[in-house]
Amino acid sequence: MKTKKHVLDLRVVSCRLLNERYALLRLTDPVAPLPPMLPGQFAQLRVDGSPGTFLRRPISIHYVDSEANEVSFLVQIVGEGTRWLSTLREGNTLNAILPLGNGFSLPCESGERPLLVGGGAGVAPLLFLGSRLREMGLEPVCLLGARSAGDLPVLSVFEKLGTVSVTTEDGSLGERGFVTKHSILSAEGQPFSRVYCCGPKPMMVAVARYARGRGIPCEVSLENKMACGLGACLCCVEDTKRGNVCVCTEGPVFNIDELKWQI
Repeated sequence: MKTKKHVLDLRVVSCRLLNERYALLRLTDPVAPLPPMLPGQFAQLRVDGSPGTFLRRPISIHYVDSEANEVSFLVQIVGEGTRWLSTLREGNTLNAILPLGNGFSLPCESGERPLLVGGGAGVAPLLFLGSRLREMGLEPVCLLGARSAGDLPVLSVFEKLGTVSVTTEDGSLGERGFVTKHSILSAEGQPFSRVYCCGPKPMMVAVARYARGRGIPCEVSLENKMACGLGACLCCVEDTKRGNVCVCTEGPVFNIDELKWQI
């Protein structure tokens, strides 16, 4: 489901470094209500203060606080552009195109038990999704994986949504190993009604295989590299059963039945 996109000059409410790899950026529209946004959609944030950066940065919508008229982004600091975003301060102006892409499908029935699986920076869009599920009266189960405990700086916020299980590759938090090997996925009789997933492609393929093997509906948010975010540059093309599509416009969320993954 798509919503109308807007080009807005947003004001920075705060930009807090969570650790050396992540920053939490909160923005507001000082003159009007923010446009409607859906879990799984993203924004293209303009980088103005970096002479070597010409393209906007696509960042998942992490959370929306409608009462405060704020939208939050969990920024993983990986290069010059995201490093500049992490240096923004209260009162700065940031130009954004949002919301972009298609979001997750929400359950239509009460009593469902959704499983949210996130790996690394892929946890970002799942917080907004989890909050919407809670508003619907559901209690999502969250399974989060990372290389180390430092790569899960927003864990405490997820713990407010429902049950949270964790894996880290170095064993510094939760079970040691990959998120796809967590004991919750091998337990018998887990009555998950649907699965939502975002993270590295090998992780999502494994989660899709888990869901397919149990007949559970599953949606994944792809992390293909994007440049324009509008479907013009063709950088993010994914080969699907419908043919080649731009992830930025036809996704980033896809039902696994649409993808040509060997699962």
